[in-house]
Amino acid sequence: MIQQVPDNINFPEAEEKILQLWNTLNCFQECLKQSKNKPRFTFYDGPPFATGLPHYGHILAGTIKDIVTRFAHQSGFHVDRRFGWDCHGLPVEYEIDKALGIKGPEDVAKMGIAEYNRNCRGIVMRYSQEWRTSVTRLGRWIDFDNDYKTLYPEFMESVWWVFKQLYDKGLVYRGVKVMPFSTACNTPLSNFESHQNYKDVQDPSVIVTFPLEDDESISLVAWTTTPWTLPSNLALCVNPDLQYVKVKDQNTGKKFILMEARLASLYKSESEYEVLDRFPGVTLKGKKYKPLFNYFIKCRENGAFSVVTDNYVKEEEGTGVVHQAPYFGADDYRVCMDFNIIQKDSVPVCPVDASGCFTAEVTDFSGQYVKDADKNIIKVLKERGRLVHISTFKHSYPFCWRSDTPLIYKAVPSWFVRVEHMVEKLLENNSQCYWVPDFVREKRFGNWLRDARDWAISRNRYWGTPIPLWVSDDFEEVVCIGSVAELEELSGVKITDLHRESVDHITIPSCCGKGVLHRVSEVFDCWFESGSMPYAQVHYPFENKREFEDAFPADFIAEGIDQTRGW
Repeated sequence: MIQQVPDNINFPEAEEKILQLWNTLNCFQECLKQSKNKPRFTFYDGPPFATGLPHYGHILAGTIKDIVTRFAHQSGFHVDRRFGWDCHGLPVEYEIDKALGIKGPEDVAKMGIAEYNRNCRGIVMRYSQEWRTSVTRLGRWIDFDNDYKTLYPEFMESVWWVFKQLYDKGLVYRGVKVMPFSTACNTPLSNFESHQNYKDVQDPSVIVTFPLEDDESISLVAWTTTPWTLPSNLALCVNPDLQYVKVKDQNTGKKFILMEARLASLYKSESEYEVLDRFPGVTLKGKKYKPLFNYFIKCRENGAFSVVTDNYVKEEEGTGVVHQAPYFGADDYRVCMDFNIIQKDSVPVCPVDASGCFTAEVTDFSGQYVKDADKNIIKVLKERGRLVHISTFKHSYPFCWRSDTPLIYKAVPSWFVRVEHMVEKLLENNSQCYWVPDFVREKRFGNWLRDARDWAISRNRYWGTPIPLWVSDDFEEVVCIGSVAELEELSGVKITDLHRESVDHITIPSCCGKGVLHRVSEVFDCWFESGSMPYAQVHYPFENKREFEDAFPADFIAEGIDQTRGW
């Protein structure tokens, strides 16, 4: 017999009654017990930060996760559903820095890493009860009592194991990465930090000449708003597909090469120049030119001071000729790597110290703060006849959120995981995954994989999983640790926790007569921890080995679209 549905049903009240019934009967745990011996359906739940409250995105993804895992259970599968927490990384440090008025590494040094991390630990689960209340109220079945946290020593040990697998396969190397850098705080910032404080500023705008080696009467002309990077110039970049012109300046008689669409950057009227030739940018590829400065003239042996091509050069600004200082710009670095002007193991052409001052290599401007040196560099260029045009340019520019000083982009040492050589394999595996919506496979995620670069996995931070590399002072001897037991055996020290305050002081005897080895100072990018979650949530391979191997990889993951480029 069909029950009559009341006309004035109170849905919130009905929901509360159902939740109470589920709780009284312990329905979720009972269902797990009943399905324990059934085939496994593996689900991974990406960990949110508990330093913030759940929002609509979390609720939407959580609802989808609940629907699919319930359906899998009702279809005869056993489905473990563990909640997890992302506990490390910048969001936590950011909150602590604000609360304690910390401006930079020197403040942390005064406080001590142990005290700093103690404060971080104190807030990571600040909103855990709110999360539990909200998720439960939404009717989602998920195991909060058997949750995982990225700060657990067991989780961190599995992250170490994952890293050692990569290291032993030759997939880890030390290189440099161009990052936003605070010269006031003497530290690189994450992209998240660099977007915290943008301001409109007036910067110098200069156009300078680069005479061709085979005919010095003809010059490529390049535009920049960072004259301080010109002493580090190693190449010029043009767009291979767009049209370029050689023009004669009617006022000076000089001959310049620039993008045809950007003639207005140099001339107000067509009567001010005569077009002598037109050609696509690709015809300029490989052309040699006379450098502005000779500080790094030895780089010519590797192909420096020549024209390279890339489609990142656009026709919206500048002259269509972009000066390349590879250790002060991410695109510059990528392009110069592509053309072998620099290599991953090259000695960086980065004559700027952590305070933003030129080093002794740049003899004319040594010791000068780069932004202050702009005017002196422009003066020298003018004296040498290499300055074509000078003005100012108003644009939005990133400032350090801590010190309120302008950031620069600068190469910093970093540890990388090799990815580029395995792109085809990644694409092949991606093609075997079922995506909803299906276009993400080929478009957003597929495109990202095709352009995948080696991953900089190290961060100059404090609250995170320390990178388990112990090195000699010259970095020629490196020992990668993959477990607590291995570190205890090599060091003779009992390990109770894996955060920096517990392992930074530990040394390992050298096997090569180099004294003792010290741990590198960096911690992992927290995305590396999240990516290790399938192993680390069950402390694999130290525990649950059979259970993990029988259930790996996941049958189902549901996350916001931003996560397709995360874990």
